[in-house]
Amino acid sequence: MRVNFAAAALLALAVPAMPALARPVSVEDMPRIVRIGDPQAAPDGKSVLAIIGRANLKENRWEGELTLIDVATKAQRVLSRRPGVGNARWSPDGRSIAFLAQDAGGRAQLHVLAMDGGDARPLTSGKTPVVQYAWSPDGRSLAYAVADEEPEKTGEARFEDAFEVGNHSFLDRAARKPIHLWTVALADGATRRITSGPRSLPLGLPPNGPPNQFHFTADGSAILFVQAATPATGDADSSRLMRADLATGAVAPLLATPASVRAPLLSPDGRSIAFGMARDGQPAHQARVMIAAVAGGALRDAAPGLDVAVEPLGWLPDSQTLLLGGTDGTSNGLWLARDGKATRLDLAGLDPGDGEVAADGSILFTATTAARPTELYRLAPGGKPEALTNLQTALADVTPGRQETISWKSDGFTADGVITYPPDYQPGQKRPLVLYIHGGPVAASRQSFTMPAQIFAAQGWIVLEPNYRGSNNRGHKFQQAIIGDAVAGPGRDIMAGVAELKRRGLIDEARMAVTGWSYGGMMTSWLIGAYPKAWKAAVAGAPVTDVLDQYATADNNRIRAGQYGPSPFVGDNMASYSRQSPIFQAWKARAPTLIMADVGDWRVTIPQAYKLYRALSDNKVEVKFIAYPVPGHSPADPIRSRDVWRRWVDWLKAKLGP
Repeated sequence: MRVNFAAAALLALAVPAMPALARPVSVEDMPRIVRIGDPQAAPDGKSVLAIIGRANLKENRWEGELTLIDVATKAQRVLSRRPGVGNARWSPDGRSIAFLAQDAGGRAQLHVLAMDGGDARPLTSGKTPVVQYAWSPDGRSLAYAVADEEPEKTGEARFEDAFEVGNHSFLDRAARKPIHLWTVALADGATRRITSGPRSLPLGLPPNGPPNQFHFTADGSAILFVQAATPATGDADSSRLMRADLATGAVAPLLATPASVRAPLLSPDGRSIAFGMARDGQPAHQARVMIAAVAGGALRDAAPGLDVAVEPLGWLPDSQTLLLGGTDGTSNGLWLARDGKATRLDLAGLDPGDGEVAADGSILFTATTAARPTELYRLAPGGKPEALTNLQTALADVTPGRQETISWKSDGFTADGVITYPPDYQPGQKRPLVLYIHGGPVAASRQSFTMPAQIFAAQGWIVLEPNYRGSNNRGHKFQQAIIGDAVAGPGRDIMAGVAELKRRGLIDEARMAVTGWSYGGMMTSWLIGAYPKAWKAAVAGAPVTDVLDQYATADNNRIRAGQYGPSPFVGDNMASYSRQSPIFQAWKARAPTLIMADVGDWRVTIPQAYKLYRALSDNKVEVKFIAYPVPGHSPADPIRSRDVWRRWVDWLKAKLGP
């Protein structure tokens, strides 16, 4: 089964030694980093599938390779270089591999490759892309999910394209089609529709990813999946667990569970199912993992005593023990949960990413350390993590900045963050400060290798990545404290962290910059107005500036009400939304500010960046606004993403100086 680790950790281990270090990290290193993800162990445990991606700057795209890695020898063999290759899965008998790859029209299609030789062959050829799939237990068929196709129109009907708006992003130009389940036979490619109607698998727009995974029952008679009321992204909180009977076509709720469930994982024996859901059913509350019997019955919390926001990662072969992942402080944790008790695994300082629980109980995962980008590791039962790859040779000669975790008090909370020092930093020096504020807000900065922090530190600046209330790394009360207090409270937490650096004598108080993307851009927009004399410069990427706009126009629209408060259009709630919106403080700002955003950002719509630009410009504050003509929450291609960081660094260099 697939595992998506939440991520985080500290130092290093079990990786081939790097040569002598010589130079700092550069923006130009960004496209040189090799991507590796989605490891999948063969049923016999002797090899691992992974997707290894490298930047093609000539074509401005990331190109993936479906790669087979021998566990014993670490030898690698490329199985496919097709455009868009990804999401590879072994057949139950290990004799075939299914994967997604793009057709000539750029649509993801399901392919299968026999391990005994021959070329991969497509199993689907629809007009809408395959978003996910799963093997049947007998390996004779696969279930897959695709959105319904638009009907062909001719004549005047071609221009009858008005659509009813629901809880959609304002960027939508047509009604979203429901995502439904189909099956395809491996032998002859025969397909069969399983679900239909207005209900839909939840739509996942980046950075959220594809819809929740689905599973065949152990006997292959049904498919267990997550279904929402509509395909509108704002209705994702209506999702619940469903069961589709393959013989009768009947679809019904699997359990009488609350709505807003995600990431269901079926146990190896098929008797239990684990899934993520918000604590108390409230979307803004801490994420918990619940377990239920597939046959029905009461829900139980996998780890009721663990005050960490956790997600289900995988079942161990005994079907009794569940692997959980979450962020605890400034490091990630992996826990084995059984009978309501959770035991944390010792990862020796690794910061895990994608991973999978193998049939022998070993865990395959990607991970960084504080000084090295992503590699692939294997943790055998009772053993220590072992590196399976050595991909990041392009950074073999860099000197990373040293990292340190610090904590401080703020409004009765203990907040924390990560300092990254310049590589040449000497104790007693005061350096310019760059605040790099994480997005989310349900996320956390961790002591692990991150290119932005290392790039800033390489300029000679001290970098602080603060975890403010609303972050998911210090328990339920800390995360929940942001509800109805989206900026002022988190702002005090961040400024208390800055005060701690001042107390330690680390920073030049006359040269401080505040920066961030997404929610980090929101906090940047707030801090330049709320603390106008503090900042020499600011960078606000994809900034939320008006939470009313966020509620009304973004892809997760009304779901945000769980964080900002009830709907602003009910009663006198508009005043609360105004108090939580940075734009109403922007007239006070004085810091020279760089704003960046994508024109097609469905998560933080670009009019919010325009508002900040107008506010600063009208108040005679130095401001530059850069827009990228691409869809998504941030540029995803290697050249534009590198350009973001070039501009970020150049702006700060001009304002902070050496």
